Amino acid sequence: MGRNDSIEGKKIRVVIAKPGLDGHDMGAKVVALALKDAGMEVIYTGLHKTIEEIVETAVQEDADVIGLSIYSGAHLPLSKKLIGQLKEKELTDKLVLVGGNIPQRDIKILKDCGVTEVFPAGSKLEEIVKFLKERIKE
Repeated sequence: MGRNDSIEGKKIRVVIAKPGLDGHDMGAKVVALALKDAGMEVIYTGLHKTIEEIVETAVQEDADVIGLSIYSGAHLPLSKKLIGQLKEKELTDKLVLVGGNIPQRDIKILKDCGVTEVFPAGSKLEEIVKFLKERIKE
């Protein structure tokens, strides 16, 4: 049975992280609360985490999903670094979501480097919940 196959009673586990120097976490907290309300287990890492710390948290928490919330404009290098570390550690079964201040022109670049889905500022919380529930069967 694969990592994301249905396991009776297993909740979707999501790590929500704020990488780098970005100090705006209201959006991350709102998304975390919405995912919890939808029945998922959410681990919020807090502000100013390194990519290494985020990957370590995902491993320790046996997360299905890593969600990066980025408003600093550094979404491309941070996302590429995260994807690289996941590949290096053979953790490519994790879904990677990126949200925040993401220009439309960068969405394809993010997906091409391995990000599963992008939810720019203004995305509906229901869309994020629906996406995760469709991709990961509880």
